[in-house]
Amino acid sequence: MFLRICGFVAFQLAGAVLGWFLGLTGQSQLVDALLGALGGSALWLVLDTTRAAQALHWLSPERADSPPIKWGLWGEVLERAQRLLRSQRRTIEEGENRLHDFLSALQASPNGVMLLDNQSRIEWCNQTAAVHFGLDAQRDLQQYMVNLVRDPAFAAYLSGRAFDHELLMAGRESTATRPVRLSVQLYHYGGGRLLLLSRDVTAVEQAEAMRRDFVANVSHEIRTPLTVLAGFVETLQTLELAADERDSYLTLMAQQSMRMQSLVSDLLMLSRLEGSPAPSVDTWSSVPTLMRQLEQDARALTAVVNLNEQQVHALDFHCAFEGEIAGVATELHSAMGNLVSNAIRYTPPGGHIGVSFRQLPDGQAEFEVVDAGPGIAPEHIPRLTERFYRVDRSRSRETGGTGLGLAIVKHVAQRHGAHLAIESKLGQGARFRITFPATRLRATHQ
Repeated sequence: MFLRICGFVAFQLAGAVLGWFLGLTGQSQLVDALLGALGGSALWLVLDTTRAAQALHWLSPERADSPPIKWGLWGEVLERAQRLLRSQRRTIEEGENRLHDFLSALQASPNGVMLLDNQSRIEWCNQTAAVHFGLDAQRDLQQYMVNLVRDPAFAAYLSGRAFDHELLMAGRESTATRPVRLSVQLYHYGGGRLLLLSRDVTAVEQAEAMRRDFVANVSHEIRTPLTVLAGFVETLQTLELAADERDSYLTLMAQQSMRMQSLVSDLLMLSRLEGSPAPSVDTWSSVPTLMRQLEQDARALTAVVNLNEQQVHALDFHCAFEGEIAGVATELHSAMGNLVSNAIRYTPPGGHIGVSFRQLPDGQAEFEVVDAGPGIAPEHIPRLTERFYRVDRSRSRETGGTGLGLAIVKHVAQRHGAHLAIESKLGQGARFRITFPATRLRATHQ
């Protein structure tokens, strides 16, 4: 400011001196000096106004990067303004970067996130929410949510404004064969806006349903033999029985005990399969040896099943792969043995059962069990590997099955990178195949 005053005074003095010497009026030199001073003041004012106009123009949105004035008061003003503008620009950029990072984090969220204004119009949503509700994240901005999601329960939930609980509703892609369940909850935030959070709970609900079914099935499967045992025990305790009757009761009690033991054993096997890490590819087992063990077990089971029958099953075991397979030998034996024992239990006496292991042209290997049983209707095949699922419950219990065998087979196959396939027609028997990947096979070096 001092320099500015000095400049103004200098212009006046220069004008006064110039007026003094030039004699502008031709009368008094003092008047000439005053006129010169006024002229100098006017010139200074014009120059200052011009610099002010340059400064104002530079402060407009179309300003250049560098200020047009480098010195004087206006130069200082523009320099400070430039520093403030740079600081403001950095602050805005940092805010935009933080907002971008925040939106990116919401975009990466596995849950749906949507922002609604005070009229329930979409302000922003991530891709997950768009998939949940069948929206276009860009096209549907500023659209009313109730116009896009026509579910009556959601419309009532949104209009009710009571968001202290979540809403369970069907997802846009839900079908009868592939249901999709969403958990939706709204929250109030600034200015009457709403935050909508959505979550796909299909797997959670299915797991909960499976848990309930599992507990119910286990309870039922154990209660039945326990009821039989309790009845026999009470009978033996209260009645005087002949030796043959007592032996008959004890035999039936032993059968029920073995049934419960098999059930517990299968449950423990499933628990180990689900809780243990995937099998290593460094442990190898001989396929011919495994097939011989399966054949021995099958012939022993056939002798028991056909004890009072005139005919016995015709067993045909064939191993066309002289090599090794990588995995847990006990798991492989359990899975393959379950398929063989099922074939024996469901095939009438005298029926043919074929068991084979061979390598396919593409390097994979196939373990196959073919029986001559009653066959399976097509609608039952997709559910055979569910725990405790039975096509014929009375028939399954007669044969001593626990309802867990095929579930164990499926788990073992998946753990070894294999695939279980089931083919059957009513009255034409069934074919079960486990296809192992080539990476788990190797030829035996002679």
